[in-house]
Amino acid sequence: MTKPFTFLEIEKTIKDLKIEEIAKERKAILQPLIDFVQSKVDEQKQIRLNFICTHNSRRSHLSQIWAQTMAAYFNIKNVFCYSGGTEATAMFPMVATTLEKQGFVIKTIAETNNPVYAIKYAENEHPIICFSKKYDNDFNPQNQFAAILTCSQADQGCPFITGTEKRIPITFEDPKLFDNTPQQAEKYFERSIQIATEMFYVFSQIKQ
Repeated sequence: MTKPFTFLEIEKTIKDLKIEEIAKERKAILQPLIDFVQSKVDEQKQIRLNFICTHNSRRSHLSQIWAQTMAAYFNIKNVFCYSGGTEATAMFPMVATTLEKQGFVIKTIAETNNPVYAIKYAENEHPIICFSKKYDNDFNPQNQFAAILTCSQADQGCPFITGTEKRIPITFEDPKLFDNTPQQAEKYFERSIQIATEMFYVFSQIKQ
């Protein structure tokens, strides 16, 4: 059961997603995340998802934001999405630019070398607070969460993640490869849409 969003541009972005284009191989990769979320829904427990990549600067933030958005879109309660890295850097500005173009309302609430952003996907929902941090930062859950590895380097660099209930590799190509090229905006948009599409698929499969 979806609910209408107050931010019409995000709703339009969601309605334009091409779910039918997700390959069988990707669906198989996404299935462990579906199973984890479904098990928590069945048990009426909180669902904590920590999306992890090396620098917590691009893919992990996009995944955190779209997962939280899709949970709200499908009206799945008690979903709390986080992100982290094997090291802290900063959320790359092109991530915020891309999300703004897709309808999110973003405010910078701390201007530092590692800015803190408040990202809203609906008028009456709590903003998602985004900044770069290690995956075990105090801001993130310390136990009873799924660790979703969004890049192969993080998967290899985190042989053991303390407190996690389940480790789920769901890797995405890094748009950083196109930084400072004419294709930069296009490739960040493309990656954000891919992540949105796959998070839509994950939460569309959940039975309540």
